[in-house]
Amino acid sequence: MTRVLLAAGTTETALIDGISAAGATPELMNHTPAADAEILAYGEPTGAPVTPVSPTGCPTPAAISRAVREVVGFDLTVVDAGLARPTMAPTVAFGTEPGADVRAEEAVPDAATIFDRAYEYGASLPDDELLIGETIPGGTTTALGVLTALGSPGGVSSSLPDNPLEQKHRVVETGLERSGLESGDCADEPLAAIRAVGDPVQATVAGISAGALESGIDVTLAGGTQMIAVVALLRRLGVDAPVSVATTSFVATEQGDTLEDVCTRLECDLTVTDPGFDARDHVSMERYCAGEAKEGVAMGGALSLVPDGRLEAVLDRIELVCDRLGVDGPDGSEEAVTPEDDHGP
Repeated sequence: MTRVLLAAGTTETALIDGISAAGATPELMNHTPAADAEILAYGEPTGAPVTPVSPTGCPTPAAISRAVREVVGFDLTVVDAGLARPTMAPTVAFGTEPGADVRAEEAVPDAATIFDRAYEYGASLPDDELLIGETIPGGTTTALGVLTALGSPGGVSSSLPDNPLEQKHRVVETGLERSGLESGDCADEPLAAIRAVGDPVQATVAGISAGALESGIDVTLAGGTQMIAVVALLRRLGVDAPVSVATTSFVATEQGDTLEDVCTRLECDLTVTDPGFDARDHVSMERYCAGEAKEGVAMGGALSLVPDGRLEAVLDRIELVCDRLGVDGPDGSEEAVTPEDDHGP
């Protein structure tokens, strides 16, 4: 059975107004990765005080990945990659701190230490196949930061229907300037890109991937923009082993041919899964079709595990999981709900 490894962390970059939709409010956004881990592990938040939804009510991709897990099954490991709030899901921890705002002088001061610890962990895993996902609000902005610092700029996705690309570029430019860097300055020192304008999840996933690949494990990075940044880091670090990226059609549609071109340039395989949400009228799927969320919490990778003929069962289960989470309000609108709201006092 394939193991899904979820790296869960936070960055203060997500608190910049208009950057991320991974939470109904900035105050609740720091709880999103902890809640995502619990939803994937247990089917609902058990310690986090809120079910992550966007301001318009789009449910977290964790609901989709959980539905896949309930239908087809997969082993799960959660890695604490800089959580700002604790999670009740069992975790592997390396002592990683949350990331700072990329506009600070250093976003991840201990990026090299995180990478080294993660590498040792990845090299120790007994699995034949590993599918690595992430949950970190603001992660597409930090991905743009790393890609720019490496000299590999490209399009990045967004959890918002209207991708605030200009704002992301301004944020990254400010971060590079305060770090005394220009585009491409970290091409020969890739971990310095994370230290300056990245996030702790990147250092964690890159380290685990490098260690696992070195041990002969087949690695698939489940995600879009953020995993492209990880592949770019791996290639700059001299890791030339085959690696795959699995994402959703929502990301592929937004980035068009750019995503395929980047994967070709980085010599990584690309799998794009269309979950068929447009065939359903459940509100949880309508928001994805409207351009929200798109990816995260290993959603694209999890969907790629669904065998032929089982997708309808997964779609049915998505409706059940979302209803269980209480993201579909009684009037047809979605609401962010706490566990107490969902189950009573």
